[in-house]
Amino acid sequence: MGDPKGFLKIRREGPKRRPVEQRVKDWREFYEPILEESLKAQGARCMDCGVPFCQSANGCPVQNMIPDWNDLVYQGRWRDALKMLHSTNNFPEFTGRLCPAPCESACVLGIIDDPVSIRVVEWNIIDRGFDEGWVAPVLPEKPTGCSVAVVGSGPAGLAAAQQSARAGHAVTVFEKADRIGGLLRYGIPDFKMEKRILDRRLDQMRAEGVEFKTGVEVGRDLPARDLLRMFDAVCLAGGATAARDLPVPGRELGGIHFAMDYLTQQNKINAGDAIDPAMRITAKDKRVVIIGGGDTGSDCLGTAHRHGAKEAYQFELLPQPPPARAESTPWPLWPMMLRSSHAHEEGCKREWSVSTQRFSGRNGRVNRLHAVRVEMKTDAAGRTQFVEMPDTAFDLDADLVLLAMGFTGPVKEGLLMDLGVRLDPRGNVAVDENQMTSVEGIFAAGDMKRGASLIVWAIREGRDAAKGIDQYLRIRKPSGRAVR
Repeated sequence: MGDPKGFLKIRREGPKRRPVEQRVKDWREFYEPILEESLKAQGARCMDCGVPFCQSANGCPVQNMIPDWNDLVYQGRWRDALKMLHSTNNFPEFTGRLCPAPCESACVLGIIDDPVSIRVVEWNIIDRGFDEGWVAPVLPEKPTGCSVAVVGSGPAGLAAAQQSARAGHAVTVFEKADRIGGLLRYGIPDFKMEKRILDRRLDQMRAEGVEFKTGVEVGRDLPARDLLRMFDAVCLAGGATAARDLPVPGRELGGIHFAMDYLTQQNKINAGDAIDPAMRITAKDKRVVIIGGGDTGSDCLGTAHRHGAKEAYQFELLPQPPPARAESTPWPLWPMMLRSSHAHEEGCKREWSVSTQRFSGRNGRVNRLHAVRVEMKTDAAGRTQFVEMPDTAFDLDADLVLLAMGFTGPVKEGLLMDLGVRLDPRGNVAVDENQMTSVEGIFAAGDMKRGASLIVWAIREGRDAAKGIDQYLRIRKPSGRAVR
C-alpha cells in the first residue's frame, strides 16, 4: 500500500450527482466526472487490512483484487490497474455503474469509518482504459475446432461468450430482442448507463470472433433440437424474465403495465425507434404509482420524472427498513437498511407496508388504486404472513400503475421444456459443480440458474459456465472433433 496512513488522513469521496433540475431534462448518466487526484486519494484510503473481505465471495462474487488495483491507482499506474481489474472481471464498466457494491459493505474500514469508494475507482479505471485505447481484442493462441452457442446476451451470456471465445471456441450468441445486451440494453435506463458503454464492449467481442444473432428466440424461431445438432455445447443464459404479476380485481384495466415493458419502450425510443402513439406508455402529466420498492421500481421512478410525471408514489409490501445497518445483518454481510436512490432524490412519496387490493377505472382505463396497510408477522411454522391492519384501507388516484415486484424465475415454456433440463425447487435451472445441467453438453448461468440477482453474480456465473464448457469440450471432444 502506498500510504499506510491514508485511511486516517483522507475522507471518503464518492461521485457527485448532477443537479436534479438539470439531469431530469435529459437521459445522460447522472454522475459528474471525478478528478484524477481525487481518485488517487480514494485509492490511498484502502488499508492494509490483512484479510480483505471486500474481495471475498460475500463482498465481491467475481473476487476482484480490490486492494491491488486501489494501490496501483494511488501510484498512477492506471494501465497496470486495468490489467488487474480485467483479470477477474470481464465488464467492470457495467459493475462499476450498476452493482450496488457489496464490496463496500464488506470493507474492513467500514467497521469504524466510511468504507473505501471502491465502485467509483473501478469504473474510472476501465473508462480510462477505453479512452487511452488500452482495451484491445484478446485472441486465443489457436482455435479448438469446437462450437458453443450462448442463449441470451445479458451479462451472464456475454461473460460466458467472451471467455469461451478466448479459450479458442467458435461462439455464437442468440438474442431474441432486436439488439444485443439483454437487460443491459433494455432494462437499464440510459441515465444509469448510456448504451455507448455497452456498444464499445460489444465491438471488442466481435473483434474477438464472437458472432451475434438478434431476433432469434431459441425454442421458437430455432428449435432446441436444431441447436443441439449445430453446436458442441450450449450455455443457457436467458435470465429470470417471468415477471411477478398482481392478480387483483381491475388488473386488466388500461394504464397498468409491467415495469420492464415501460423501461424497454423508453430505451427503444432513446435508441431512435419509432413507437406507435397508441402503444406509447408515458408518465407525462400523470399521477404514477409504482408497486415494488427495489431497483427496478427506482428505474421506473427516474424514467417517470424524465417524462414529466405530475406526481409519483412508490409502494412496498415490506416494512420500512431501519436507517442504519440492522442487527440481523452485521458486518461484513450486505446490510438491511433504508436506501434512497438518485430517483428518490428527484422526488417521490414512498410508502411501506402497503398491499394493493384492487384497481378501478373509467372507460377501460385505471384511475384509482385501492389499498390497505399490512403488518408482517411470522406464524407458528415460521412462515411470513402479511396481516391487514384494521381501519387502514385507503384509495389513491392513479393514471399510470407500474408493476415492479420482481421476477419469479425463468420462463419454463418453450426452450426449457423442449430441452428437458431439470429444475431446482425454486424453479430455476439446476446445474452441477461444473455448471452443467441434467442434459449433457448444456450449461446454465446467471439469473436463469440462480434466480434474479446482482449483475456481479451474473458475470461470475458466466465465467464459471465458460470454464465448465471448456473443460467439457477438451475432455469429451463431442461430435468426434479433434481438439487441436
